[in-house]
Amino acid sequence: MGEWGFLSSLLNKVQTHSTVVGKVWLSVLFIFRIMVLGAGAEKVWGDEQSKMVCNTQQPGCKNVCYDHAFPISHIRFWVLQIIFVSTPSLIYLGHAIHILHKEKKMREYLQTHQNQGNAKVPKYSDEKGKLQIKGNLLGNYMTSIFFRIILEIGFIVGQYYLYGFVMDPQIVCVRAPCPFTVECFMSRPTEKTIFIIFMLIMSCISVILNVVEIFYLACSRSSRRKSKMTSTAITIHPRFTTDSMMKNEKLGLHDSSTA
Repeated sequence: MGEWGFLSSLLNKVQTHSTVVGKVWLSVLFIFRIMVLGAGAEKVWGDEQSKMVCNTQQPGCKNVCYDHAFPISHIRFWVLQIIFVSTPSLIYLGHAIHILHKEKKMREYLQTHQNQGNAKVPKYSDEKGKLQIKGNLLGNYMTSIFFRIILEIGFIVGQYYLYGFVMDPQIVCVRAPCPFTVECFMSRPTEKTIFIIFMLIMSCISVILNVVEIFYLACSRSSRRKSKMTSTAITIHPRFTTDSMMKNEKLGLHDSSTA
């Protein structure tokens, strides 16, 4: 798990600038993909070539058959998948850190130049350094989610076309230098199939969480717009609201005096 330390630390920073659904997605990525891949899958898949048995002793035939059946190892394929899927979030992290640094400079400038009323005011972060996902930052965040979905689906389709979702215990190979049609047999095919299905389920859950996060952001944005329009309407027409209240009070007084 040591080789995942740097990526995990970066994704942990992403978690501080993500939504609630984004934090759940990162937890799934940490616990059920990176940790399982490092703790269990590498031990299960470490013998797929060394323990493979073929019905020939022809030198080089076993290696050729393995390369034909597995153009890339499942472990390396899943490592590439995790790295590529995490890349959009890391790009968003770079944008978020840039905004935090720029708005920190704005606050320092405002503290030293308090008399200038035309100075820019930070709009994405508060004094504690917590970001509000809106504007250009929201667009970058949404783009990263779309790319995560595309990459997840792309790797799922790629895995299906490379070697399917079930580990076949028998591999039939007809390639040189094999002297004839060679049959090779994988070790622990059922155990490997379980890990394949598990990683597939985690990929599907990742896609679902990303779709849910898009709807969550869309609903949050629409609710902010409605609240902003309501506050703007109250601010623009305070006289109308005050006159209406005074008129209603006068009518109430008139009705009570008449009674």
